[in-house]
Amino acid sequence: MKGSVLTVLLLFIAAGIALGQQQPQFTQYGFNGMYLNPGYAGVKGYGEITTIGRYQYVGYNATVDAGGSPQTYLLSASVPVKFLRGGLGINLYKDKIAETDVTSANLSYSYHLKIGEGTLGLGVQGILTNIHQGNFRPAEPNDPAVPVESSDRKIDAGVGAWYETEKLYAGLSVNNLLRSEYKFQNYRGVVDSASVIGENHVYLTGGYNIQATSSVVVTPTVLVKMVLPGKVGDSGKFAQDKTSFELGARATFNDKYWGGVGYRFQESFNALVGVSFAKDNAFKVGYGFDFIAFNQDARALSSHEIMLSYRLPKPSNILRPAIRTPRYSF
Repeated sequence: MKGSVLTVLLLFIAAGIALGQQQPQFTQYGFNGMYLNPGYAGVKGYGEITTIGRYQYVGYNATVDAGGSPQTYLLSASVPVKFLRGGLGINLYKDKIAETDVTSANLSYSYHLKIGEGTLGLGVQGILTNIHQGNFRPAEPNDPAVPVESSDRKIDAGVGAWYETEKLYAGLSVNNLLRSEYKFQNYRGVVDSASVIGENHVYLTGGYNIQATSSVVVTPTVLVKMVLPGKVGDSGKFAQDKTSFELGARATFNDKYWGGVGYRFQESFNALVGVSFAKDNAFKVGYGFDFIAFNQDARALSSHEIMLSYRLPKPSNILRPAIRTPRYSF
């Protein structure tokens, strides 16, 4: 889409530093540990592949041009590697917001330790991100601060810890440790006229499985998201006004069907449904819906999300199969 309004750009590079939706968000975060935390890689003891398509603020139209709503596509995979005493993971995603395209790939390694009844994964990740800025319509013609058909590619890094037992999981991670700066050229071909810094993002998440009845498991979940702009020691680095959170709960029925609700701070109320199928419940398909309840003037009223996941059998299960259930998706 050519000629998106400058307002959309400002959501991404306000004052040269993006403090808003700099990284994708997912309603079905309870099935998406590999995206959140490199320590998750291989912790479950078997491989898994997950794909998610998210269509945010569906039907949104900018003031001047049609379209511009965010779209995100994610592919993640995780596998244990015994001789490495841990696991490997990968995330690939493409995030499009009007004339801004973000493509990112990261490779993770997690070292596993047995602690109590669970496994602790200590992870590191390398990140490669490309940001492309298209043709924006500036508020003032020939504004030199507005990028035009320009891209930049940088590397970065992240770390995380993930602990999981049969009943609970908890994770803490931080990425963009290098705070890489992406620079773009303006209509004159001058680079550095507009830039954006990949700020530190922190994710704190957890969940607990409660056996409500013989056939129903209830899983409350939480996800805290923090953007930490600037360098360590800068004023406002840890200001709480850049912190958001999500709360949710889902119920799993007969180890096969699930449904849940959630709340995203100052944005939306959410619902999700899904089903497991095939041998050992190896496949999962899920749908997430967001009703935008706050700041509706700047957004459309709904977002939609589709997930498909496949869990590879454990090597030992080639001789002795086991049943995989959605109650322990984390």
